[in-house]
Amino acid sequence: MFKIEVNPSELEQMIMSAVHKAIEQSAFASSQTHPTLMDKKQLMELLQIGATKAAELLNREDFPVIREFGHPRVPFHSLMVWIDEHTDWVKSNAKGYWEQRGGTA
Repeated sequence: MFKIEVNPSELEQMIMSAVHKAIEQSAFASSQTHPTLMDKKQLMELLQIGATKAAELLNREDFPVIREFGHPRVPFHSLMVWIDEHTDWVKSNAKGYWEQRGGTA
């Protein structure tokens, strides 16, 4: 039988390092890596979609867009909520979770 001794602080450092690397590699890491309000070009880059699909989204009645600044802007946080609310897996598998938190999935 093997005995493994682990220094808790070293283990914590290794875990935190792995978590930070994973977050850095994520396209949706946090709103800090994305503008609070995105224009059409930024939306296209984030979602990896073309101009036609971006225009379709920006013209949907249920899509979170602000038109008060001359050109449409999409709030990053509202986009993430909208994506969650429009994801089929979330609707069918996490309904109770969202209802507990006041969501609409």
